[in-house]
Amino acid sequence: MYSTIRIAAYEPNPLHGPWREEMRVLRLGEELHAELTRMHAEADRGSVRPDRLPVRGLNSLLQAMAPGVIATGCNAGTDGRLPWLYAREAVPPEVLAPVIGTWAAGTHRDEDDTEGPDLEERLRSDDPAEAVPLPHWEAEAVDLAETVTSAGGTAEPTARLYSLLPEWAAFRLAARTFRTGDTTLHFRVESSGNGARLVSWPPQRYERRGQTWYYSACLNITVHTVPFAPRFRVHVSTQVRRWATQLDVRPYQLSGATVLLDAPLPWPGGPDRSHRLMANTLGYDRRLKDLAWRHHSPALLMPELDIVRNYPQPAALFTHPERWINGSGDVAAGIVYHPSIGPHEVGPGLMPRERADLDAWVEEGLHPMLTRVPDLTRVTRSNTPSLLPRSGARRGTDARDAQLALQRRAALVRALNGRPLEIDVFWQSPETRAALLAELPKLIGFPPGESVGSADDDTWRWRGEGVEIRVRARAAGLLADALPSSRERRRPRAIRLAEAVEGRCRLVADRVVPRPDAAGLVITEIAGKERFSAVPDSDPKHALRIAWARQGRLSQFVNLPVDTDSGLEYRARWAWLDAFRQLGAISPPAHRVGAGVPGDLQYVALWLVRHTSKGPTRCPVHRLVAVRVRPADGAGVIEGWDAERAEWVPYPKLLLILSQAVEPVPREGEETGGHGDGEVARGGLRPAARPGVQQHRQWETERQIRALLFQLRDRPTLLLADAGNLRQCWPGLRNGELDRDMLCFGTEPAQRHTLYGEDLRVVLVRDANGREEVAEWYAHDAKGSVGFAEGVWGTVETESRIFASTASKPHTVAKLPKGLMKLAPTAQGRTAPGKTAWNPGQLEITVLGCLSEKALADSGREGDLPDQPAEWATLTHQLRYHDDYPPLARPLPLHLARLAGQYVLPVARTKGEGARHPLHERGAACMGRPNE
Repeated sequence: MYSTIRIAAYEPNPLHGPWREEMRVLRLGEELHAELTRMHAEADRGSVRPDRLPVRGLNSLLQAMAPGVIATGCNAGTDGRLPWLYAREAVPPEVLAPVIGTWAAGTHRDEDDTEGPDLEERLRSDDPAEAVPLPHWEAEAVDLAETVTSAGGTAEPTARLYSLLPEWAAFRLAARTFRTGDTTLHFRVESSGNGARLVSWPPQRYERRGQTWYYSACLNITVHTVPFAPRFRVHVSTQVRRWATQLDVRPYQLSGATVLLDAPLPWPGGPDRSHRLMANTLGYDRRLKDLAWRHHSPALLMPELDIVRNYPQPAALFTHPERWINGSGDVAAGIVYHPSIGPHEVGPGLMPRERADLDAWVEEGLHPMLTRVPDLTRVTRSNTPSLLPRSGARRGTDARDAQLALQRRAALVRALNGRPLEIDVFWQSPETRAALLAELPKLIGFPPGESVGSADDDTWRWRGEGVEIRVRARAAGLLADALPSSRERRRPRAIRLAEAVEGRCRLVADRVVPRPDAAGLVITEIAGKERFSAVPDSDPKHALRIAWARQGRLSQFVNLPVDTDSGLEYRARWAWLDAFRQLGAISPPAHRVGAGVPGDLQYVALWLVRHTSKGPTRCPVHRLVAVRVRPADGAGVIEGWDAERAEWVPYPKLLLILSQAVEPVPREGEETGGHGDGEVARGGLRPAARPGVQQHRQWETERQIRALLFQLRDRPTLLLADAGNLRQCWPGLRNGELDRDMLCFGTEPAQRHTLYGEDLRVVLVRDANGREEVAEWYAHDAKGSVGFAEGVWGTVETESRIFASTASKPHTVAKLPKGLMKLAPTAQGRTAPGKTAWNPGQLEITVLGCLSEKALADSGREGDLPDQPAEWATLTHQLRYHDDYPPLARPLPLHLARLAGQYVLPVARTKGEGARHPLHERGAACMGRPNE
């Protein structure tokens, strides 16, 4: 058993001293910024923000084509006085002028402007009457460890380091080679929105099934903060980047694929090639009805800068991707693989040994300016709650299955509370129907069902020990068909989809048999979402969920056998287990933490559902979901918060309420989509909504949270929140705002968390969140062995509030031989690249509020025994485990709250819309409507 884990994170080395790098800095300047803004306003007269230059394409072009450019600054498109470019050396005017001129001509071309010199000529001109002066480079010593420490003790880097430092680290590492076995890898830099990447180039090759498959090593470099940490961190994660060699989709199905372009620099007197790979987007343009370079891709302008070489055209690259990945002349391009474009014989992920080797290479390359953060050690041996023992030599599988069935049956009795359970199964394939009917009695320990229907009524019944279940199986027919697609493109997309939803609701209503005294559940077999990708908004899944909820019934879906690789029995089992979860027939196992946890503790989890206009119903909504779990209680152990009536309701009723929201269609320019806030306010991450809407959402979310906390004061409470999910509407959860045993709402000063409940504990969790916010890890020992380990980990600090939770690999994941090498396959492991390397993620646990000595003293309770933060971190970790599931990504209460968000499906109001189901009207209150 490993006793130490190492995380792939680095921090400024305090022993190194001041860290200043001499750089050249360029600002657009007021004159050039004014000229570009004028051109932008004239060329795009319908722009919402004519004063904001769309310089992202120009930045990409300069990073790839101007040697020495390291990074681009934030907000240079809005203010010409801000730093725009950072470079190791000044880019000469003969390079800068044509790049800026070409970008301006291609992006801001005015069709009425047919006379006069273009911008490049004016940038080069000596005539004061028409010249636009190029800005001058300035020398600056940039502090790459510049930090501001928050009131709570969290070190935050200055804003520009979030983009500048990853680029600096990437270039430093790209100057070195990585050797593993007999293989040598060379890396190139790819800029990304949240940092930088290193991609090994040219790609590795893997021969399989008579075809060559291409892949590369990929390292993601990002800058992050950790609550209460005295230094910020640089995270380096590793993965396999796969390249497409054939695209099993039609051109019109390609919404957007990343293409990395490798081309020589067209300028004499400098290096032959850039150290970068140029990122572009290839996709289908519905206006042109053809494939095109999209999203300001610099590849569109490359032929203008370099008329000698042959650059790939979108259609040719789509048709012959392998030809271009091997290079045409001295230009190469690779389409980044995505599962939606077909199969790939190279498996994702790297094994622990290769990750450790890459990590050691990174550590050596970043020394001495950056040093590895200390390893983490175990804080407890109680890794799991009271789970049933796994089957082994002394324990048969049948005994464990019988105990599990008894637990599920008891949970159903509690959840149903004396009501019968009526289930409708709408099937398309007979084998799925048979599998569902066979798996249900196995899971609850009943004999095969008794058929009680006629030849035209396929009905089965189970009864006993307080449970009565009736299943009616019918052919799905038109219910599972694709939604009709309206051709009226001038009407809002949300309205057209809402009308299709209403049509499916009417079809469902005709199939309903009223059973008011029973709990209702529907399982529908539908095609996989890929089947509906050709026609946008035609997938019927969300429409069916809305339709059945209006009839007071929960819904679960199972895909056709031909649309999934999973076994039929496996899929049927999980369909029923998720159905039990929706019924509230689930509870956490008893913990094994100790006496420090109150016996009557309740868990409350918060989850914020955020849909933009690109969401499942094309209707934006922000909705706070709160779930309460009371393990010590009997019936109704899982409940949800009904915000309108300000009361706790059973979990199944919460799901039905959440499904009935009705939203107005946003006006043009509102709720355009996008992602939420980053860890801190930084360049490139901006709220999608108008400031007034965002402020209202924040106020309303915080108001609801305060109201909830007031309702929870009657007993000890553990409040669980995912910081990455909730901080957009609760900014007090951002790392720079956190303080031990304090809660902050709005602009008010932070207050003691015990003011919201004298027995309240607050724990925040955070995962990688798509931005590598939590570092990768691997276990290791003194003998050089590496692998994985489960448990709760922390530092030796007695007052530490930050812990790492790692779970074991699910038993369903195939075990791979140790030492498997995918980047440098050995003779014994020629098929290693085809293996899938599954790596458990790290869940960061922050014990924000507990009854510490200081918290007790401030509350006038000096004589009480203080909490141990490690115990509350251990409890949170144990909540990830359940007998019916592999280790969960989040604690069970948070898991329930997040999945409840699947029922938040607002639909736009349509003309002539009639009366709705009572639940439909009650659930309409959603936060932050655009017209408020």
